[in-house]
Amino acid sequence: MNAPASAPPNADSLSLEQIQSFEGRYPRQLWWLFFSEMWERFSFYGMRGVLTYFMVTQLMMKEDVANLQYGATQAFVYAFTFVGGLFADKILGFRRSLFWGGALMVVGSLVLAVDPKQFFFLGIAFNIVGTGFFKPNISTMVGALYKEGDSRRDAGFSLFYSGINVGALLGGYACVALGKSYSWNLAFGLTAVVMTISVLTFARSQRLLGPIGLPPRQGQSDEAKKKWQDWATYVGSVAVVPLLMIMVSKPQFTDWFMYAIGPLTLVYLGWEMTKYGPAERKKLLAALVFIVFSIVFWAFFEQSGGSLSLFAANNLRGTVLGIPLDPNGVNNAANSLFVIAFSPLLGLAWVALAKKKLEPNTVVKFGLGFLFLAGAFWVFYATRFFADADGQTSLDVFTLAYLVITFGELCLSPIGLSIMTKLSPKPLQGVMMGMWFLASAYGQYVAGILGAGMTSPAENATATDKLISYTAGYRQLALYALVAGVALIAISGGVRKLMGEVK
Repeated sequence: MNAPASAPPNADSLSLEQIQSFEGRYPRQLWWLFFSEMWERFSFYGMRGVLTYFMVTQLMMKEDVANLQYGATQAFVYAFTFVGGLFADKILGFRRSLFWGGALMVVGSLVLAVDPKQFFFLGIAFNIVGTGFFKPNISTMVGALYKEGDSRRDAGFSLFYSGINVGALLGGYACVALGKSYSWNLAFGLTAVVMTISVLTFARSQRLLGPIGLPPRQGQSDEAKKKWQDWATYVGSVAVVPLLMIMVSKPQFTDWFMYAIGPLTLVYLGWEMTKYGPAERKKLLAALVFIVFSIVFWAFFEQSGGSLSLFAANNLRGTVLGIPLDPNGVNNAANSLFVIAFSPLLGLAWVALAKKKLEPNTVVKFGLGFLFLAGAFWVFYATRFFADADGQTSLDVFTLAYLVITFGELCLSPIGLSIMTKLSPKPLQGVMMGMWFLASAYGQYVAGILGAGMTSPAENATATDKLISYTAGYRQLALYALVAGVALIAISGGVRKLMGEVK
């Protein structure tokens, strides 16, 4: 007997064709993924925004050590997204990977909520593994909602990206304010609560996703026999936590890891590329160009969680346009606020330029991202000209720099998520999305090194000494970003040829 027409669809009733043939601008599944990612990003950016400040003020680390430690922690976070993408592609599927990663992140946040000083690295280790399983896989599911060549894909990723920033805005300000004003236990406990909401939200989306995100062996004759692979993945990912805890706590281990993971990843990708024809290999080479330049971009951009966090704590007055605000909260949340405000406008600008056949191609947009990045760090440098005798400078000018850097991010990051799914063969999409985030790992790693190099060498440096030291570093980053942007625009024609029909 057939089910009545009004019955809600279950996970098996929707085909991929039905999902991808949606009417309107966005598929309805995208909204569930949007809210799940939003709450996960609240948790992630809430925790990320407090790390360096917490390590200096609560764990009593020196500023250069805290910068290196921040870079090491974030490098492992993003490096494990490659591992998570690989296991999702080959064993768990995207859905199970997401649920498992979310559960580990909840555990990590609860560990930190109990005693953030004593269990700091244990909680961080759980969150690293959990993020690795969660982050690349939900992005890949967004790409699966669209047919190849669907012009609405970029709009979908832009909406999804705004969800990331709503979460980052709320978490970035709330967690640091809660920790500084009330209790760090409560701050980390809040990240556990919102991460639980994220997982429950994704659970509600299951009936609408059809075959998207199911394990790669779903329905195969040997499915039951290979169930042990699922359990081995779960056990192995928990077993690696103590080792990861040791590696994260000692940045020299991070050096060894980063020296190894990149070359090994490239060797693995090279082996996978032998399975494809010339056209697919050229597209994957184009993807690698985007990945390499993104490492440079994130190395500069991610000063926000390291050196700029300490700059905010040491050198900024506490008002924006006369409104009292916590400088660290502004440092954590301003970028996300500007992304939410201006991403729709920039999207309309691209559409208007496209109608006039003036829209820059993807490679040139990446180059423009670097030019905006250069402008932003020049403004960060210029804050030294607004300082008083005590080394305190304008939070207004600092916030203006985040407005400029936002346009750079909007030229690069949402497009990067989309272009990885466009340039990758379907069996490699999880791996390539993982490589995109692995590039962020290297960016975070280099960000920590750059931030440590900007700290004042004096043991008891004054606020003025710190102001001069950090802003001198920001001037150098502005110059390097300018050079990278010009170089990328110069080679845009050759990269476009590698991309073939992909726009």
